[in-house]
Amino acid sequence: MFRIGVDLGGTKIAVALVDENNNILDRLTTPTLPERGNDAVTADIASLVKRLCEKNKIDVKGEGFLGIAAPGAINSDTGYIERAHNLMMESYPMVDKVRELTGIKNILIENDANAAALGESVAGAAKGTACSVLITLGTGVGGGFIIDGKVFSGFNHTGGEFGHMVLTVGGRRCNCGRRGCWEAYSSATALVKRTNEAMEADPDSEMHKVAKEFGKVSGKTAFIAARRGDKSAEAVVDEYVTYLACGIVNVINLLQPEVLSLGGGISNEGDGLMIPLQKKIDEEVFIRGIGKSTEIRIAKLGNDAGIIGAANLK
Repeated sequence: MFRIGVDLGGTKIAVALVDENNNILDRLTTPTLPERGNDAVTADIASLVKRLCEKNKIDVKGEGFLGIAAPGAINSDTGYIERAHNLMMESYPMVDKVRELTGIKNILIENDANAAALGESVAGAAKGTACSVLITLGTGVGGGFIIDGKVFSGFNHTGGEFGHMVLTVGGRRCNCGRRGCWEAYSSATALVKRTNEAMEADPDSEMHKVAKEFGKVSGKTAFIAARRGDKSAEAVVDEYVTYLACGIVNVINLLQPEVLSLGGGISNEGDGLMIPLQKKIDEEVFIRGIGKSTEIRIAKLGNDAGIIGAANLK
């Protein structure tokens, strides 16, 4: 028996051998370069899988499983990548293609955020739970919902788009075309934009010094300046945490997961994020004071969440 996870991203393909305890035993990577065409990308996936198997003396025609985590709209029933803009793929039969090129029969595919949520569920911050949510704070706000140990993504496999819940009708424009989406307030992209606006409004803010120290404005800039006592930065952080808490409370009120994990770069801010965030959540969540409540945790697996989740799709 073997289990292999594939993390197909817009810039990198990673393939890993995962053991029964969800430890990554070996890994190979290569640039994605999607402009070469769909079949070229798939050929690289197959090549990495075969090299990994040869290196670890695995018979690809033996009993084993291959799981693929990929961005975009994924049909896990048919094995098609229905639409993935960053990969330039549309209605592409990924599972059939990889099966044909590798000889591995047992292959499944899932959206990368859903796979990451599964990874955290089986081996990370939500390990041991039956019902959990992962929220990732990166370029956008993504995530996945695990119920009874399995990915739940709706009848058409496109559920779990938490970032596109509207928090403010007619609010900030989101990349999806709507206004007021959670993503437009709580993504790292949104935080950088708000930080830049605050810096422009306050030329004396400590955020200017922080940005100069690190060479750019990032999701960390306001948090670092706030820890140094800068009032403008404190206002940026408070606003960010307020919107983040609002979205999290919405998710908790709707789904009541045992654990809600936060991933992405912003989650690394530690107490500067988690203490005020937990306070706001405790004040606003609908069900409270009954002995049981959703635990908010920092995701543990980082970039390995998707590949470990992919290896657990069966």
